[in-house]
Amino acid sequence: MAENESRVTEINIGQEMRTSFLDYAMSVIVSRALPDVRDGLKPVHRRILYAMNELGMTPDKPHKKSARIVGEVIGKYHPHGDSAVYETMVRMAQDFSYRNMLVDGHGNFGSVDGDAAAAMRYTEARMSKISMEMVRDINKDTIDYQDNYDGNESEPIVLPSRFPNLLVNGASGIAVGMATNIPPHQLGEVIDGVLEISKNPDITIEELMEFIPGPDFPTGAMILGRSGIRRAYQTGRGSILLRAVAEIEEMKNGKQSIIVTELPYQVNKARLVEKIAELVRDKKIDGITDLRDESDRNGMRIVIEVRKDANANVLLNNLYKQTALQTSFGVNMLALVDGRPEVLNIKQCLVYYLEHQKVVIKRRTAFELRKAEARAHILEGLRVALDHLDEVISLIRSSQTTEIARNGLMENYSLSYEQAQAILEMRLQRLTGLERDKIEQEYKELIERIKDLKAILDSEERVLEIIREEITELKEKFNDERRTRITTGENQIEDEDLIPRQNVVITISHQGYIKRMPSDTYRIQRRGGRGIQGMGTNDDDFVEHLFTTSSHQTILFFTNKGKVYRLKAYEIPELKRTAKGIPAINLLQIEKGEYISTVIPVKDFSDEACLFFLTKKGIAKRTSLSAFANIRKGGLFAINVREEDELYGVRLTDGKERLIIGTKKGMAIHFDERDVRLMGRTATGVKALSVSKEDSVVGMDMVSEDKDVLIVTNKGFGKRTPISDFRVQNRGGKGLKACKLTERNGELVALRCVPEDIDLMIMTIHGVLIRIKSSEISRLGRYAQGVKLIRLGEGEEVSAVSPVEMPEEVQEAEADEIEQLPVDQENEGESDSVQEESPDTDSEEE
Repeated sequence: MAENESRVTEINIGQEMRTSFLDYAMSVIVSRALPDVRDGLKPVHRRILYAMNELGMTPDKPHKKSARIVGEVIGKYHPHGDSAVYETMVRMAQDFSYRNMLVDGHGNFGSVDGDAAAAMRYTEARMSKISMEMVRDINKDTIDYQDNYDGNESEPIVLPSRFPNLLVNGASGIAVGMATNIPPHQLGEVIDGVLEISKNPDITIEELMEFIPGPDFPTGAMILGRSGIRRAYQTGRGSILLRAVAEIEEMKNGKQSIIVTELPYQVNKARLVEKIAELVRDKKIDGITDLRDESDRNGMRIVIEVRKDANANVLLNNLYKQTALQTSFGVNMLALVDGRPEVLNIKQCLVYYLEHQKVVIKRRTAFELRKAEARAHILEGLRVALDHLDEVISLIRSSQTTEIARNGLMENYSLSYEQAQAILEMRLQRLTGLERDKIEQEYKELIERIKDLKAILDSEERVLEIIREEITELKEKFNDERRTRITTGENQIEDEDLIPRQNVVITISHQGYIKRMPSDTYRIQRRGGRGIQGMGTNDDDFVEHLFTTSSHQTILFFTNKGKVYRLKAYEIPELKRTAKGIPAINLLQIEKGEYISTVIPVKDFSDEACLFFLTKKGIAKRTSLSAFANIRKGGLFAINVREEDELYGVRLTDGKERLIIGTKKGMAIHFDERDVRLMGRTATGVKALSVSKEDSVVGMDMVSEDKDVLIVTNKGFGKRTPISDFRVQNRGGKGLKACKLTERNGELVALRCVPEDIDLMIMTIHGVLIRIKSSEISRLGRYAQGVKLIRLGEGEEVSAVSPVEMPEEVQEAEADEIEQLPVDQENEGESDSVQEESPDTDSEEE
């Protein structure tokens, strides 16, 4: 019992756990997971290459079974599982994993679809041509060795690595408490960076990026922006946004298809296709009619067919957002420096590599110097023997043993052991005159060689010259084209940056159908042409809004509930000229009971421009346009509308306009918009005019001296009144009588400012449409009842009046572009649908 007790050692469990875990962590960090900054290899990669080199599996020899290589590695150098070693070797042979493959594989080594490689008993491998540069000069004492795990073999601590493998092929690994993720780069660019650092050690990282613009992934794809690259290169950490290369092609049937030809690094193609199919099945992405993988040995090709009425650009952007077609590569440039893990910037990586090459060149030169001096020493002995040939031959012949002859030579001619032995081993043919001359010539060349080698060891610049010369030769031999394209600008690229800028025409019908068309849809016609149909509509529908804009321009949609939504013009589906369009509610997250009252295209959200809001109960407010620069997908409250009120309309102004507002009961007020001071986005507003409980706003427009005030009643009467008849008043009053209303002409349904030569569309509650020119409407005073504009049947009433933004017949002979079609910019987006009466709001508040 006492003997057993003596074997028990009391220890502190906490201290033991700390010590043991630290030992384990350091073992993982140094001996498994992290690459060495000098050769860019982890121990298992280094051991695989060294074992293949020792077995003679060079590119000029036939492939050998992978199992043979794996057995050599785990038997001599890497006492771990064979599957781990084989999987590592497989990655080194995959052209989609390594930028410059270090293993030349023969057989099934996996695919970008995530297929596993065949078993190692089936595949074969050998070193690739460029991997020979990793072990070049390894036998010239250029590196240090260490004992293997059992002490019976030796293995290299680091390889000579005659090219910067850490950056060229990158590295990834997870250690304990740290991880590394270094992206691959283009060989020629990295070598150029090394050359520049060797010439200018004080080069900045910004200057270095002129030679190494960014990573170059084996699968190609695109890097979005340079800010992530710059941050990673300067600090060693950063995030790089990768995007697949995709093109939109027109198919024979008029449909479009998205063709993906390059994927981001380490994206599994099969899983990507499955993910897209899953999104379509779950209806998270709409508009895809077919999805197939047409990849073959000639390259990658994923085909995504787009439904005819869907926007291929928007669909592609959704795929970028929801799938691995766009990913981020988290850069963490962690490597071992003198056995310690350090996060390195791009310059430090290259400086450490350059220092390693200096050591390699100096050690190789010292090795060659020793060999040259040893050979020169031998030749000096042979020269002595040739100068005393007869005496030497006589001495050798008279000696009883080799040892006596060797000692005699050493004593008589002051020769070393090696020199005397070389004389004894010299063949008789070396005694001819020609051979004697060769010995003299070799000796002279060796003396020059020794002198040069010593000069190299004494000069840092000579060492750098040799490094430059050798890596330049390597670049000429192995350099290829860059595969990954780098886009300009910031990495947070908006969707529109992938969509070409073009002028487009946006049309919205009275019933809310919207579509986009290229501006060249409407060709210029000569005088007398019939015109073309701009939009297919139902019998009771018509085009209410038509405006030209850029495909990148923002369009604001204001609803009766006071909310604002935004779309880019390119997000509106592009359809044919005769197509009806799609309901706007399919594009905007409009709630039940909400409808669009105003549409405004916006070029830029400047502080100088203003939005003027007006509710049906006469509450107005003015807000800077810049307040609406950032609108969420679900919309934003643009004005606080009371429960019994609705937003009537919004106008984009320069802050200095005059406006006229009309009500159902025939009142109108003309005032300066500056009477309504600027307010915040969530303000309710102030009273623009007093509206009684039974009354509501039916019209608002910006005043222009060259326009008349058009007034239309629900019983089909209308008139034009000069704006001069409405004097400018202060806001908040009841206004002036705009029309004498009787039982005969009914109530106002529209008030707006119109020029003399515009076409007007008048619509009834039963869908009857009539089109008349504004010049055909009589100009009458404020107190006139108006003239009959449309004959109405029993129970029929006028519901809306809208200017026709594009006449059926283009009469101008010298029209320039679609932007010059008769579009009343001040009236863009107005909706004059039937307004319901709401309770009165006489309060004035902000």
